[in-house]
Amino acid sequence: MHTQALETSPRNHRGGQVSYLLLTQGQFGSRHLSITWVEGAPGSEQSVHAHPNNEQVYVIVRGRGLMKVGDEEQQVRAGELVFVPPGTGHAILNTGDEPLVYVSATSPPFELPTQDTGRAYEPAPAAGQHAESQA
Repeated sequence: MHTQALETSPRNHRGGQVSYLLLTQGQFGSRHLSITWVEGAPGSEQSVHAHPNNEQVYVIVRGRGLMKVGDEEQQVRAGELVFVPPGTGHAILNTGDEPLVYVSATSPPFELPTQDTGRAYEPAPAAGQHAESQA
């Protein structure tokens, strides 16, 4: 069995949200999937972006927000899934008064060297150091 914890995962800070890369291509032998766990403070947002060759789902774990996929916008809340087709612009804004937490699954997986230009993931803090959450 393979496991991955947030505190030992590479992370990316953007728009008041912290994205933890839990699974990527080659990790644990994975070939077809990337998984991120994202936490965002009230008012935080992930700006509009697209993945030309990747389909993606967002599963809202906690909180609520405004999700944009293509030309559509819809309020989403904990317990809901949003599907994003390949090449479709998408964004999410935390419209609640509590943290927004969601998991995204992407297939085929992101290739880290070219993943979302300007959105590179930094390594997890060294053992014994504590990461400061910006969420």
